[in-house]
Amino acid sequence: MRVTIRLVLSIVVVVSLIVLAFTLVQVQQERGRLRTDLERRASLVAESLGETIESLVEQGHSRRLQRIVEKFGNREKLAGVAVYDVRGTPLAVTPSLAAHLSTAPSIITEAMTINKGVGSFMTVGQAQMYVFVLPLRPEQNIAVALALFHDSTYIQDRLWQIWRNTFIRLLVQALLISLTILLIVRWTLVGPIVRMTERIKRLRRGDLPDSSSLSHEDFLSPLATEVTQMAESLSAARAAAEEEAKLRQAADSLWTPDLLKEHLRIKLQGRLVFVISNREPYIHMKRGKQIECVVPASGLVTALEPVLTASGGVWIAHGSGDADSQVVDHLSKLRVPPEEPRYTLKRVWLTKEEEAGYYYGFANEGLWPLCHIAHTRPIFRAEDWGYYQFVNEKFAQSTLEELEGVDEPCVLIQDYHFALLPRLIKEKRPDARVALFWHIPWPNPESFGICPWQRELLHGMLGADLIGFHIQFHCNNFLETVDRALESRIDWEHFAVRRGNHWTSVKPFPISIAYPELSPTFPASQSVGYTKESVFRSLDVEAKYLAVGVDRIDYTKGILERFRGIERFLEKYPAYQGAFTFVELGAPSRAEIKQYQDLAAAIEAESQRINLRFQTGAWRPIILLKRYHSHDEIRPFYEAADVCLVTSLHDGMNLVAKEFVSARADEQGVLVLSRFTGASRELRDALIVNPYDIEELANAIQSALEMSAEEQGVRMRRMRDTLRDRNIYRWAGDLITELVQVRIESAPTRTPVALR
Repeated sequence: MRVTIRLVLSIVVVVSLIVLAFTLVQVQQERGRLRTDLERRASLVAESLGETIESLVEQGHSRRLQRIVEKFGNREKLAGVAVYDVRGTPLAVTPSLAAHLSTAPSIITEAMTINKGVGSFMTVGQAQMYVFVLPLRPEQNIAVALALFHDSTYIQDRLWQIWRNTFIRLLVQALLISLTILLIVRWTLVGPIVRMTERIKRLRRGDLPDSSSLSHEDFLSPLATEVTQMAESLSAARAAAEEEAKLRQAADSLWTPDLLKEHLRIKLQGRLVFVISNREPYIHMKRGKQIECVVPASGLVTALEPVLTASGGVWIAHGSGDADSQVVDHLSKLRVPPEEPRYTLKRVWLTKEEEAGYYYGFANEGLWPLCHIAHTRPIFRAEDWGYYQFVNEKFAQSTLEELEGVDEPCVLIQDYHFALLPRLIKEKRPDARVALFWHIPWPNPESFGICPWQRELLHGMLGADLIGFHIQFHCNNFLETVDRALESRIDWEHFAVRRGNHWTSVKPFPISIAYPELSPTFPASQSVGYTKESVFRSLDVEAKYLAVGVDRIDYTKGILERFRGIERFLEKYPAYQGAFTFVELGAPSRAEIKQYQDLAAAIEAESQRINLRFQTGAWRPIILLKRYHSHDEIRPFYEAADVCLVTSLHDGMNLVAKEFVSARADEQGVLVLSRFTGASRELRDALIVNPYDIEELANAIQSALEMSAEEQGVRMRRMRDTLRDRNIYRWAGDLITELVQVRIESAPTRTPVALR
């Protein structure tokens, strides 16, 4: 109410000042107009009466002169007339003024002196009058002066009337303005605020309001947005808490972002976490004159952001965006996420030559094909190895700068780009707890022995206190490789390596995804439920069955083998010709490398060959969409597909398989999954195939399309339960728990860790 009163008073004062200013101007203009009119009329009357007065004065008719004066003195607004001789003696005066004009006013003398008509306002008796004096010249000699006295009080009356009308008008305006403001405040401010307050009260009590109605109040839209987000977050948290409570009653636990944060708060006990990866969690790109912050599609970001927000740590990564350098401070740092900064992102800058040698060269033409048994020959160049060493040292220096003054920091190093980094950090900071998670497979010792610098890589990796792989098989391969290549002690019972005085634990941590019902970024309730018909319409194709594949265009993904399996399927089961369409969502990858250029061309040629062989009218068996697709663009294909084909020739995990399962809230659809993926160890209800066996792949597609809805539901429910339990938050919790329990410079614990 006080705010309303202040608002009304402020507006009334401003309006009053404006009205008074305009009224003052109007009064001045009206006064000038009335005075000019009075002067003009007095001059005309004096000139018309002057000739008569001159004649009477010349003839000496004083009696007639008095009668003329009395006659004109009775006219409207003319209060009187007087005639004076050159000595100022009155010759004739209107009786009503005679008592006040026994002596001539000074204006008479002034007019006769300058021999010119003169007018002036003066007080005569008690009245305000305008006096106009006109010298008369009988026979060219000034003999007398004619004085006209006009009552000028009507001018003041007129001006006062203007002020009075203005006051009344101002009063009416003030009342109308006040009433209008009160109504506006009531309708546009008080009402929405009261309704918003009521919604927030219900929200606090746990009764979540309908978020769709919050945006109707335009001026409250920012607050409405925040309330909507709060409601969604609370809804997701409540659902997760309820689900967690149910599972706790069943002696199980469900990992959620909130549970992970609380778990890390207890486990870390104030220790800071430092994440090191090649890919950064936020990329700043130029979009015309604007800078856009892009979040790359990455399970790594989903997994590690809760860790950093819980600890307030630092993420160190290669600054790859073309506008990255414009948003950091002088230490190459910025706080992220942009909307609610919780941790620090530090960017490391690489030259074009360093990126080409370290990333495209040694990491992706050397280590990537070396670790993936996909029959692509790795390329090792001494200059690439030099750049790989130099970049690892550059990241080590940047990390050590951040570790200064931090007691017992936890360092999480990500992937094959930084095999040398654990040793470089551990040598300078032996108190640091260092973990290396290897996101790609680890080959058998014979295959890894191809690398000319295998000993240096293994020695660098064993600087870590903990090395994680997706599956136990890769842990076994790594330990066997170390056993053959380095002098070390292998503790096979506890899967640990002792080199020198340092122990390194090697354990599996199968990475996963954020299950929709537990993810604050995409609750399951937002699922739209796309249909095959809508997807086919968008592709301008006519078909009955839809299969989908989502991959980076990489030789490890088995895309060519998948196409040949589809070709064999159409040959072997011709009834599906004209009815079955496979859509490949292929994201271009590492186009600077020749093998990837050749692969992209081969995939394009193979899809065209198969289409030319089978396509009819509006039907095509294969649709290849070669571009980057966002999660929102991929989701319709996941939700509508009858089959998802994941035919990797070798994959550490493959999260596409898990994304497809998580998207199927309808518990329908079939996953055809390569047995050479880490995901095949968990998603056992998929149709597991050998992607090199074209016949088996064709039969699996046919089995998937003819599987009953009941069997699909049973299989999909079991896989979704697995994902729900083994989600990305559990992966992060397991990894951090294992790391903080590492005993620095001591033998590994003999008691297996049970994370519950």
